[in-house]
Amino acid sequence: MNMMVFEYGDDAVVVDCGVMFPDSELPGVDIIIPDITYLRQIRDRIRAILLTHGHEDHIGALPYVLDEIDAPVYGTSFTLALAKAKLVEHVMEDSVQMREMKPGEPFDVGPFHVEFIHLTHSIIESGALAITTPVGTIIHTGDFKFDPTPMDGRQSDLHTLADYGRKGVLALFSDSTNVERPGITPSERAVRERLSEIISVAQGRVLITCFSTSVHRLQLVADLAYERGRRLCFLGRSMLQIADITQQMGKLNIPPGLLVEQQELRSLPRSKVVIVSTGSQGEPMAALPRIAVDRHRWASLEPGDEVVISARVIPGNEKSIFRMIDHLYRRGAHIHYEDGSQPPVHVSGHGSAEEINLMLNLVRPRFFVPLHGEYRQLFCHAEAAKRVGISPENVFLMESGDVLEFNGETAKKADRVPVGRVCIDVGTLDEVGDIILKERRHISEDGIVIPILAINEHTGQLEVPPEIVSRGFVPMDEARDLVQSARQVILKTIEVSNTEEIADWGVIKEKIRTALRRHFDQETGKRPMVLPVVLEV
Repeated sequence: MNMMVFEYGDDAVVVDCGVMFPDSELPGVDIIIPDITYLRQIRDRIRAILLTHGHEDHIGALPYVLDEIDAPVYGTSFTLALAKAKLVEHVMEDSVQMREMKPGEPFDVGPFHVEFIHLTHSIIESGALAITTPVGTIIHTGDFKFDPTPMDGRQSDLHTLADYGRKGVLALFSDSTNVERPGITPSERAVRERLSEIISVAQGRVLITCFSTSVHRLQLVADLAYERGRRLCFLGRSMLQIADITQQMGKLNIPPGLLVEQQELRSLPRSKVVIVSTGSQGEPMAALPRIAVDRHRWASLEPGDEVVISARVIPGNEKSIFRMIDHLYRRGAHIHYEDGSQPPVHVSGHGSAEEINLMLNLVRPRFFVPLHGEYRQLFCHAEAAKRVGISPENVFLMESGDVLEFNGETAKKADRVPVGRVCIDVGTLDEVGDIILKERRHISEDGIVIPILAINEHTGQLEVPPEIVSRGFVPMDEARDLVQSARQVILKTIEVSNTEEIADWGVIKEKIRTALRRHFDQETGKRPMVLPVVLEV
C-alpha cells in the first residue's frame, strides 16, 4: 500500500498508489487499499500522482483513488500502460489525464520541479524521483537495485544521483526491503545459467512461473526456448495481458512462430514446449495452482516434467505456495525453486546492504527516512545511515500517518494524519467493513446455525417442530442429541414468551438466538452464529 504525500503551501503531489493482498485473517477480501481520508481533505490541493514503477503495490489502488481524486497521473510509458489497463477495467480511461515521464526531462508541477531518474528493478522502466522544492531537494528512490548487467543494457543512472548529491539533497527516502541481506543482489542475468540448464536437459514439458511484470525474465525464457527449439506458451490472465502490452510496445521481442496459443498445447510434443504461467504465490485461481491439482483446461503435468518457481516467497504466502509444491510433486514433476542453490532460479529486484550503502553515499542527504519494509528493516536501514555519517538526530523512523516537516534547516515530526486500510471485495467493488470481517471470521471459526420456525399468525403456536440447518458447526446428522436438545430450547423459549413477544419477530428471534448460543456454548464449547428464520403461516 505504498503511498506518500509531499506538500508545500497549498500544493501537494502523491507518490505511488498501491494495494496489498489479504491473508487468511481477512476472509472474502480480495484487495486492501489505503484509507484516503487525508487525500479527501486536501483534494483541491493535489496537483499530480507520480508513479515510480508499475508493480501492484505501487499502482494497484489507482482506480479507487482516482474515483474520488481528480489529478493527472505521471509515469513512464510502460507504467502508464499498466495503469491504463487497470483504468479500462473500471471504465475510467477517458476521465484521467496520463502524462509520460522520461529520464533527463524534468517538469514542473506547481512549486515542485520533478525529475525521473532511471534505476534497475525487477520491472522495466522503474526509477527514483528527485523533487526539488523551495526548501530543498527530496529524493524518493522507489524500489531499486544497482544491476551492473541489466537485460536491456540500461544501467541505473548513478551519475544523476551523484550530481544531486554534489548539489545538496535535503532528504532521502529510500527502499529498505533487502537491508538485512549482506553484499550485492545478483544481476537478473544470473538466472540464465540455471534456466538454460533446466531447459536443456528436460525430457518433458518445462513450466516456469514468475511475476507477470518481470518482463526481463519473460524475455530470457523466450530467448532460451528459441535457442533450444521449443515453442513458447503464456498462461494466466495477467501474464497474457503483460505479454500483449509489452509486445505492442516493443519491450518484449518474440521471434515469429515461437508463440503458441494455450489450445495448441495438447497437440504439441511435451519435449517441444516451454510454458510461462501465473501462480508463483499459490493463488488458488491462477494457472499453476490449477495445473498442480490437474484442473487446468489446457495444461497438465506428467512424471518427468520440469517446474521452475522463478519468484520469491512473499511473506504470508508460505502455506499456499508449499501446498502447491506438494501437489506438483504428486504429479511426478521435478520442482526447482529458490532454495539457496547456485546458480539461482530467481534473483531479487531490491538492492542488498552494499547497494543501500552506495545509495546513501551517492546522495549524501542532510536528512534520511527509510521506506518500504517491516519495522526491523527500517530500523536496520536507519542504523546504516548513521554509520555512513548522517547525524543520528537527522534520521527519522516514520510510521504510516506520521508527518515530517522541513523548513530548509531543520526537520521534525509535526503531526499525524488519519491512515488505515480499506478492504475491497472486487466482485462487488464494495468496501468490506470491520463488522462484516468480524462476522466472516466468526462464521469461519465456529460455523453458522439456522433454526427455521413456522408460527401460526393467529394462535402464535408452532405448526411443526423447528427445523435446524447447520454449516461449519457440527455434523447435525451425527449429533441427533444436540439437535433434539436445541429444539427443546426453542420450544421452551417460545413457551415462556408472551403473545406480544411471539408476534414481534425481532424480539422472538433475538430470544431464540441468545438461548441457542448459550446452549451450544455449554454443550460444545463453540459459539456459532445463530440466525433464526421465522415463517408466519
